[in-house]
Amino acid sequence: MYKDIDIDELLSRMAGIPLIDLRSPGEYREVTIPGACNIPLLDNIERALVGTVHKNEGPERARKMAMEILAPKLPSFVYAFKKLAPKKEVIIFCWRGGDRSHFAGCILDAMGYKVYRLLGGFKAYRRYVLQYLDRELLPLRAVVVHGLTGVGKTDVLLELQKRGYPVLDLEGLARHRGSVFGKIGQPPSPGQKMFESLIAAELQKAESYGIFIVECESRRLGNLYVPGSVMNTMQRGYRILLYASVKTRIKRILRDYAPGGNDNLAALQEAVSRLAKYLGKSKVAELNDWLSRGNISGVIGFLLLQYYDPLYKYPDGPSDKYDLSVNTDNLERAVQKIETFIGGLAEFKDPRR
Repeated sequence: MYKDIDIDELLSRMAGIPLIDLRSPGEYREVTIPGACNIPLLDNIERALVGTVHKNEGPERARKMAMEILAPKLPSFVYAFKKLAPKKEVIIFCWRGGDRSHFAGCILDAMGYKVYRLLGGFKAYRRYVLQYLDRELLPLRAVVVHGLTGVGKTDVLLELQKRGYPVLDLEGLARHRGSVFGKIGQPPSPGQKMFESLIAAELQKAESYGIFIVECESRRLGNLYVPGSVMNTMQRGYRILLYASVKTRIKRILRDYAPGGNDNLAALQEAVSRLAKYLGKSKVAELNDWLSRGNISGVIGFLLLQYYDPLYKYPDGPSDKYDLSVNTDNLERAVQKIETFIGGLAEFKDPRR
């Protein structure tokens, strides 16, 4: 028989064991437990039909209908597990640990699988996420990276993450770089619930380090909102200032927003047009004309010096208002300097050693 596990057991067992979301593809796309794969018992239409029968005719009739739908699909259902869990050990969950996970658990047990079922299903995980984030401050110290547009804040975070440090890449999780240019070249953003799940998962992993490293962000990223506890912890964190030459900054922005030259022309022009109330219609028309002529670096240089730098008001060189100031013209050297700073923090614990 399958074994029921709670959230704490789930978080401790997840490493190495496939986590399977049994809900419909629509439910899965909206929000799931980070790292879960989807093997649905019912597709979106089937789930809706069974739900309607449950509401109008009761649970027994709904179960009978579900069995009639599932019977011919059982071979392909079990085969999907064989591909994702060749060692025959899985963790499964449905919406609230009800019929879907009970049925799947019984079938898989009969097929020789070692099965763990999440008590309370995804609903229990959602409660965990809300409880984790619903506090004044997180049980971690933040190391917050500041700096003008193009200094390489994301580059630094990703390199530190590659080296094993606990990074909360809010822009990466939101799939939005911030500002009116934030969605250029980015895949669709997750919903708010999924965004919160991703944040909680990264912070939970960071707890063994005592810190997390994050870029300074506003509360809103596109249509998503950073939880208040994260913002409060960031405001009380260590502050690192990054700075770089204008030439380096323009080069990095070109790489991120126009990697194929004019491939993103329409998106760039649309984003520039959204700045009309700040720059004026005539200036926006001029900048979009520059873009159409291929002068992307000229537009970036203007926006940096005339709009974004005055807007964010960060120093363009070392400042004693920060715990550390780092020149990022040489990214490798900058990351090494930040590593040394992090290693000296009282709160930092390195579980890798």
